[in-house]
Amino acid sequence: MCLILFAYRSHPEYGLVLAANRDEFYDRPTREAAFWEDAPNILAGQDLKAGGTWMGITKTGRFGAITNYRDPGSNRTDAPSRGDLVKDFLAGHARPYDYLKIVQDKGQTYNGFNLIIGDLNELFYFSNRDGSIQSIKPGVHGLSNHLLNTPWPKVTRGTSRLHSLISKREGFSREDVFNVLADRFQPSDKTLPDTGVGLEWERILSPLFITSGVYGTRCASILLLKYSGEVTFWERTFDRQTEDTPEITTREYVFKLSTDK
Repeated sequence: MCLILFAYRSHPEYGLVLAANRDEFYDRPTREAAFWEDAPNILAGQDLKAGGTWMGITKTGRFGAITNYRDPGSNRTDAPSRGDLVKDFLAGHARPYDYLKIVQDKGQTYNGFNLIIGDLNELFYFSNRDGSIQSIKPGVHGLSNHLLNTPWPKVTRGTSRLHSLISKREGFSREDVFNVLADRFQPSDKTLPDTGVGLEWERILSPLFITSGVYGTRCASILLLKYSGEVTFWERTFDRQTEDTPEITTREYVFKLSTDK
């Protein structure tokens, strides 16, 4: 993923309201979100090139999501896949903090990443560019390709809009959240970060929803987790597209968390 906006324990009905965009090259093979045949407890999309995932949840409430840390000058071609960090947590049984201690020990073998994992009771954040394990506090948070809550324009704009949505007395709809993720507002050049990709790419990557000839937002995801344990997950995928005529598919999963381990 390249943008994760989430409200944690900040809504009277939902313990977690999460909205995320996955940005990737259009030619990277991907499987849409589904319960995996070889691991039917896991609901996630799958990167068919490396086998991992960018975000997922299990029937018992284990949740994980990852973004890359944008620092192209330090990337290594021989680094292991970051998507395995989410997949391995979802498939395992370690408590979130214990799992992140393991990741912390081997984190420098990966290219830069930001990892959010948790379950019904706790939520944590770890980046191998910061090195510390953080317990996430209640509130509205945003994560792109730098550290948690770094005030990039897309992060501040997205968290502000999500906060406004969850504060509405009349509630919010699925389309309200997807509209946030579809935002193509172009920030001014003076507000853009300098991450080493050049100004042209900083401009391309700066909106919440990204489009270009070879790279862009491949899917948008919404995860709603009620305090009662009911999960609603929507994924909206965008096939290779022009800016004006995307081909869109939306899928939905609703289930109650199981207490079985």
